[in-house]
Amino acid sequence: MIVLIAPEKDIPNEINILQQLFEEGLDYYHFRKPDKNYEEHVAYLSQIDEKYHNSIVTHYFHELINEFNLKGIHFQEQKRVDSLENGSEYFIGLNMLGKTMSSSFHEPEELANCDIEFDYHLLSPVFSSISKKGYEGRGFDVNHIDKTIIGMGGINTNTIQETIELGFQGIGVLGGVWNTENLVESFKNIKRQYEEYTTK
Repeated sequence: MIVLIAPEKDIPNEINILQQLFEEGLDYYHFRKPDKNYEEHVAYLSQIDEKYHNSIVTHYFHELINEFNLKGIHFQEQKRVDSLENGSEYFIGLNMLGKTMSSSFHEPEELANCDIEFDYHLLSPVFSSISKKGYEGRGFDVNHIDKTIIGMGGINTNTIQETIELGFQGIGVLGGVWNTENLVESFKNIKRQYEEYTTK
């Protein structure tokens, strides 16, 4: 699976580009906009064709899944600790039926020992980040962890094969698409290469 993380700051023509990416087969769009308030989240989602809403996972304002037919919710590391260590009370009032639940991790051991059942886990940084300067890759090998783990950090066409060999069941992309000149072509190249390596 390929997870595309939203650019933190809006870019020109973002919604239009995003809809082109959905048309090219983007199934997991992580809507991560830390500077947007609830109303701005609603306004952003309202601009996207409803038929693509079920490919969107929200990082903030999880109650949005009651308003829009989103794919699911994601917990940043601190949010997971703050919200989920107390059990299931967090989900009261959230319509989670058929929705995905995922979380971010930065240590393989913590991921392996987490007893919360997430559908998938984002682990970073595998390689040195394209979008965050000074975020050095750690080359995690997760072949020994029996969970669905998505590798993030420095993922582009040059690092896909190694990511899969390290035991990841998917890739998380941010700078490998948003920091390129032709975003749609970059996504298509990443998707094509990922499918080549995973369908052998």
